[in-house]
Amino acid sequence: MSCEGNGISDERIGEALIKEVIEEELRDAVSEDVPPLTPLTTEVRSEQEEMIVNQLSKMIRIIGDRVHGDKAFQDAIDGVAQDPNSKWEKFKKVSDKVLEQGITWERIAVLFYVAGKLAVKFVEAHLPQSVREILMWTVDFFKRNLLGWIREHGGWINSFSELAIASAPSMSLRNSQRLLLVIFFTAGLALGSFITWKMTK
Repeated sequence: MSCEGNGISDERIGEALIKEVIEEELRDAVSEDVPPLTPLTTEVRSEQEEMIVNQLSKMIRIIGDRVHGDKAFQDAIDGVAQDPNSKWEKFKKVSDKVLEQGITWERIAVLFYVAGKLAVKFVEAHLPQSVREILMWTVDFFKRNLLGWIREHGGWINSFSELAIASAPSMSLRNSQRLLLVIFFTAGLALGSFITWKMTK
């Protein structure tokens, strides 16, 4: 059961999270052509929602960095960015590939990360108007295909422990990275506990 009845909206959090992940990836892009994304999505309405979005975006970055070396994903991202025709169909194929074995918190994180990487590719290809399209396509895909699943699985608040665990295994980490992961995991649990406590008051 979702926590939407307590002033926290899984839909708002999802939209803001997609925007945050794309903007974070675009910060690494060296270009003046990055379009503003602000009016395109619903903004979070509370400090609790903002904390959830910030924490989740950090976890998605960790998971995304792990997928970064996957050649199949990189080829799919490059294929969408290089072909200006039927970008939506290619984006849908990439989305379907990410979720072909079912929806999980980790695969949702990977999909959002892929959207951010696609945005960077479009900026690098001098197609900045496509960044807004990627945002809208990802938000639309999220609402149509993922939001129901997220609500059925307790809302974004229930994603913290699974995303923290998903980012931990099979990674060869240096000590500083392990410490960072432990901090994210602990912060996620603390944030989840805080929000649950706040909602029960």
